[in-house]
Amino acid sequence: MFENLSDRLERSFKILKGEGKITEINVAETLKDVRRALLDADVNYKVAKNFTDTVKAKALGMNVLAAVKPGQLMVKIVHDELAELMGGKAAELKLEGRPAIILMSGLQGSGKTTFSGKLANMLKGKNHKKPLLVACDVYRPAAIEQLKVVGETVGVPVYTEPDNKNVVEIANNAIKEAKAKGNDVVIVDTAGRLAVDEEMMNEIATLKDALNPDETLFVVDSMTGQDAVNTAKEFNDRLDFDGVVLTKLDGDTRGGAALSIRTVVTKPIKFVGTGEKMEAIDVFHPDRMADRILGMGDIVSLVERAQQQFDEKQARELEKKIRKNKFDFNDFMNQIQQIKKMGNIKDLAAMIPGVGKAIKDVDIDDNAFKSIEAIINSMTPKERTNPEILNQSRRMRIAKGSGTNIQEVNRLLKQFDQMRKMMKVVSGMNSSKMMQMAAAMKNMKGGMPGF
Repeated sequence: MFENLSDRLERSFKILKGEGKITEINVAETLKDVRRALLDADVNYKVAKNFTDTVKAKALGMNVLAAVKPGQLMVKIVHDELAELMGGKAAELKLEGRPAIILMSGLQGSGKTTFSGKLANMLKGKNHKKPLLVACDVYRPAAIEQLKVVGETVGVPVYTEPDNKNVVEIANNAIKEAKAKGNDVVIVDTAGRLAVDEEMMNEIATLKDALNPDETLFVVDSMTGQDAVNTAKEFNDRLDFDGVVLTKLDGDTRGGAALSIRTVVTKPIKFVGTGEKMEAIDVFHPDRMADRILGMGDIVSLVERAQQQFDEKQARELEKKIRKNKFDFNDFMNQIQQIKKMGNIKDLAAMIPGVGKAIKDVDIDDNAFKSIEAIINSMTPKERTNPEILNQSRRMRIAKGSGTNIQEVNRLLKQFDQMRKMMKVVSGMNSSKMMQMAAAMKNMKGGMPGF
């Protein structure tokens, strides 16, 4: 996501490198390159032009401090304007109804059904809500079954009336069901079409009027670029929706929709989908996205994702085990599962400042843990709990059972032992133990199988 734009912007700022001050000439040259970069990223032409005009006016109007280099100042101005272009600040969901109603809208294939499940999962976990999913796509074959599967995956009930084609009736009955069973959020998944048509727009408009939802969200595939922006405008003209959801931001997308849509429809981007997993949903933070576009990472979002998978009670128990050097392969496997739930590994690494550019051309397989998991799964419960009993014959059996070789098994066991020692040092670490930690890290050679 945004890789090409990030590279182009970085090259643009190099024009100012070595310059002693900002002038109309070097600013014009830099921003000409910035505008090209934005257009190549599929940003709306008017949006790109207005953006660079605003940056130019601010850059030329600033008194540059001697300690601030022109290139640094330009990065700061572009960062602030990018954040403003995308909405300035995060927009929260308004969930005031009893139950609160969220109406999903968008074209077929935009990811409405999957996103409905992701949103339900997030509200259930992070916001401690009790959501109900409602199947109001009565046209697409298997749409109801798809929502049922999604609901089952995230542990959220799904209301359906397979033989009823009246979506207003279905939605109203679902709300009655929610009130009776104590569901405090109702998420209504609606039908889409391959293109905007009058029948679809009339149906979704009628449904909105009947339900008077707390939130109407427009879900759009960000990989469609400017088409996404144009479709959003058509929907907004009819529905006056409350916010935008951009899906598939982890795909091969140039980012133009994210940068243009806020200006064109004057509605905030509220969420982004960042992968296929049900946990792959982020609240959209314009300032953090600007950080990522400019290669500054996004450590805050990384920490938030980690906290979503964090179980305080489990963490305390794990700390006790680490202190007693009882951390075993069952604990290790649990940690792997939590990391995997956080999202795409390369995306996570790119959130660390300075790492994104370094790993740009590195192929990090999302199945990086696969061989480790295969090795651990080939161990008996006793072996996972007591790694010290893994003699040569057991290791050979594990290698054969996991489809790996003895070298990979030995490497994992060696790394696991070193990691266990280092974790014990860290768990009881104070200033006098810093050197021990450094020594332990220095002695770690090689890498885990699969990395």
